[in-house]
Amino acid sequence: VFGHISYRSDWELVKVDFRPSFPRECSDDDYESWELTNLQGDRCIMGQQRSFRKRKISSWCIKGRSFTSALTSKVCECVNSDFLCDYGFERSAPLKSESSKCFADFWFNPEAPPEDCVLGQAYSSSTGYRKVVSNVCEGGIDLQQNLAQRMCPLIAPKGLQISIREESLAVKPGEDVTFIVKQEQGDILNTKYQVDLGDGFKAIYVNLTMTGEPIRHRYENPGIYRVSVKAENVAGHDEAVVFVQVNSPLQALNLEVVPVVGRNQEVNLTAIILPKNPNLTVFYWWIGNNLQPLLTLESFLVTKFAETGDVRVTVQASCGSSMLQDSKVVHVFDHFHVLPLKFTKHLDIYNPDIPEWREDIGRVVTRLLAKETNIPKETLMTVVKPGLPTTADLHVLLPANQPKRKRSVTSDKRIAAIKQALNAHNISFFLRGGYWVLVTLADSSSDSQRIGGGSGYWAIVVLFVICLVAVGAFILYKFKRQ
Repeated sequence: VFGHISYRSDWELVKVDFRPSFPRECSDDDYESWELTNLQGDRCIMGQQRSFRKRKISSWCIKGRSFTSALTSKVCECVNSDFLCDYGFERSAPLKSESSKCFADFWFNPEAPPEDCVLGQAYSSSTGYRKVVSNVCEGGIDLQQNLAQRMCPLIAPKGLQISIREESLAVKPGEDVTFIVKQEQGDILNTKYQVDLGDGFKAIYVNLTMTGEPIRHRYENPGIYRVSVKAENVAGHDEAVVFVQVNSPLQALNLEVVPVVGRNQEVNLTAIILPKNPNLTVFYWWIGNNLQPLLTLESFLVTKFAETGDVRVTVQASCGSSMLQDSKVVHVFDHFHVLPLKFTKHLDIYNPDIPEWREDIGRVVTRLLAKETNIPKETLMTVVKPGLPTTADLHVLLPANQPKRKRSVTSDKRIAAIKQALNAHNISFFLRGGYWVLVTLADSSSDSQRIGGGSGYWAIVVLFVICLVAVGAFILYKFKRQ
């Protein structure tokens, strides 16, 4: 007996010897036989009848260490209860006059050859019954007798599968790819396997799925490759296909967007990636604080901003196992002016057409204009456009602390000062190679373009014109009556 004397004590072990309580050791007369039976009273269990030696209840004696429970067993004849329904068979509801029988289920064909059946070998069709596992009955009823012997036919391949051992369908150029081909059923020895790896490599294999040897290959050029395996014999054929993406990891991602836009004005968000992997890159776009991204296969997205303020735009490019992300802030205004700019042709020679270079040129022009016109640099923003010839747009913003009633007057003064500086050829910067680059208006005769949510202003103008027309019509009607 083991336990605790108290909750704080250690384990205690107490040995109790009951031997003095028994007057003697048991003899053979103190035992009787006991036969094992089930709940129904049947003595034959698992095909045999077994009896054990059991001490009599009236015998008050101790068994001793040398006691063994003698066991005698006798094999029984087989009966129906020693058999179960075989695979694919199901027992029917028993009738009053007879016991239940095993019938083939609707999806199982008992005459169909097994999956591992080889041409030229024989197989046995099931009768619907099988002996219970570990049952040792002999003779009697044999529900497995009269098994039909059939020859294995040539079976068409079925369940052909092709996969990549690394379980990744996106690989890098020059990386080893291991293809594994498996077949669920069908003849293997008499089947030919035609393998096409999609880049011009084709081969014919024999016993491909039986040997289990993989197919190793390398793709040198990026692209999408259709890998197919066709298994064919006289009885039929089967085919498996897998598409493999071969792409170089993304090295750079840049989000290009006009930093200043008008409210409810369409704006084009463009993602530039290196290297360019057409049809292989997925773009995720997040606008503002929205957690649900917009997905596109194209590297651009056209959208609108309904509210003024600063909106952060984030793009994430995913190509195979590589992923890059870039983010820019877009300033949304109701009103601002845009002046188109142009440069002397020497700048085109040194234009690499990359975002970093365009941002540097824009900062230089903004700094020069702010210094020349004494306009706060925070209200000017020069955006150099991609492509050649090199052009740019100067965005003239409204100061945040300017009263609304003075906006038009102050804006006109700033526009006039900027035009005067540009027309006077006062804005220029030195370029590597010994050239001076002059910045001028793209069209000096045109006025600046006014961008923004001016829908309220135009609505007032339209209403005023309509009122004038109505008053004029009323006056004409009065004069005609007189």
